[in-house]
Amino acid sequence: METNREYALVTGASRGLGKCLAIELAKRGINTILVALPNENIKAVAENSKQLGVDSIYFETDLSIKVNIINLAKMLNSRYAINILINNVGCGGTRSFIDCDVEYIDRIIQLNVMSTSILTHQILPNLMKQEKSYILNVSSMASFSPIGYKTVYPASKRFIQHFSRGLYQELKSTNVFVSVVHPGSMMTNEDVTNRIKLHGMLGKIGLLSPERVAEISIRRLFKRDTLILLGWMNKLNWLLMAIIPVWIKMPILSIAVKKELSLKLA
Repeated sequence: METNREYALVTGASRGLGKCLAIELAKRGINTILVALPNENIKAVAENSKQLGVDSIYFETDLSIKVNIINLAKMLNSRYAINILINNVGCGGTRSFIDCDVEYIDRIIQLNVMSTSILTHQILPNLMKQEKSYILNVSSMASFSPIGYKTVYPASKRFIQHFSRGLYQELKSTNVFVSVVHPGSMMTNEDVTNRIKLHGMLGKIGLLSPERVAEISIRRLFKRDTLILLGWMNKLNWLLMAIIPVWIKMPILSIAVKKELSLKLA
């Protein structure tokens, strides 16, 4: 080990929610290891974290490639004590399935499903060596219903939910606590903001800033909440998704999402 200090490992940490999670951890005095794609200015996030008085290290790699995950985990496990793992990296999109190319489908599955499960598997022995450890996986409110024109994304986020809940059950008698958070709408970048505006009032339901989502997520992780829903509106949405039959909610959501296809045509 290069240091006796403990670190939180955050993936997809260069922007959006991942960046806010990194800064929130730094505000709490937690050292961070930040991972993002090359050329996404992850160095700036690490420097901002250091200004808050913590150690922050960054690595650039593509986590949609399995060998990259394994090599990264092997290196981290040999050098750093990790007591928090936040699997935030992921991607989505809105396309008619027939019009998707193979790369689009594969990247969603590799980032949302493969990277989360493989990285967790590889880092878990490190987490189990620490006195108290946490895993936080980022799912989505979209995981609570199938949605046409997104199709693969909600299914991948459903995997994250079930994976997290099952892993919690396996590890609940150990020192590793597992939680999953389900963010709703967040204005994280221009593209997402345009999509939210396109839905009008429907898109604004449960809308929170990524800074607020990060603060609630970390706070409730340390309170050991196994399933984190953000804000009363998202809790209401979760209840409605549980009550309303799929044959009713799925067409409504799919019609709303189909509007996003116009952004690609404009």
